[in-house]
Amino acid sequence: FDNPAKLTESLKGVETLYNTYWIRFERGDMTFDKAVANSLTLIQAAKDAGVRRIVHVSITNPDINSPLPYYKGKALVEQAIIESRLSYAILRPNVLFGDQGILINNIAWFLRHLPVFGIPGSGEYKMQPIFVEDLADIAVDWGGREENVVFDAVGPEIYTFSELINLLKAVIRSRTLVVHMPPALALLSTQVIGRLLHDVVLTPEEVKGLLANLLVSDKEPTGHTLLSKWLENNKAWIGKEYFSEVRKHFS
Repeated sequence: FDNPAKLTESLKGVETLYNTYWIRFERGDMTFDKAVANSLTLIQAAKDAGVRRIVHVSITNPDINSPLPYYKGKALVEQAIIESRLSYAILRPNVLFGDQGILINNIAWFLRHLPVFGIPGSGEYKMQPIFVEDLADIAVDWGGREENVVFDAVGPEIYTFSELINLLKAVIRSRTLVVHMPPALALLSTQVIGRLLHDVVLTPEEVKGLLANLLVSDKEPTGHTLLSKWLENNKAWIGKEYFSEVRKHFS
């Protein structure tokens, strides 16, 4: 990103660019504003290199007027792609699950290791996870097409957060006590645990996004793999190991 000319050179000969670049949280000098700026640099480099099409992974319910920098930033990048001369397909997933899926795995890890698990607020806000391989198939399919599209890439099952926790408990046979907490207290608890794990477990923005029901779609599902079936098939290992976001991206 600091050398646009070299970035452009590296993209020459590319027909379709699949872009998954983003950050989950700010750390050090890596801010959401910088992530947006880097994305704009990438889009311009793709244009200068003669890339035909970009398949961009965004998020459900982005909003250029959102008070949440994650969702506002995603909307700004979408806008830049739409206003470019590139052909585009913008895919909007929310929660991914699969062999390296951090959120679902780490919830299961907590349910295996903690005596008490706190649900922020009512737990009635919803999530619509998509299998990562379904998302990859959708991306590849749209990479070969011509029309410009923006659509939600979501799975066939919708869960409230409470339902998801109960499903995971049942699958891994957890005896952890599940309680409802004020969102601020639940966030504080995860921050304490995060310090012990040297990781960022949950951010204030993620809590606000959950409570605002931003991780669900009102459109028809595009993925086909059932989370419930996948969990049953992978219950032997899910949550046995903690997946660290900080270790994965910053160490």
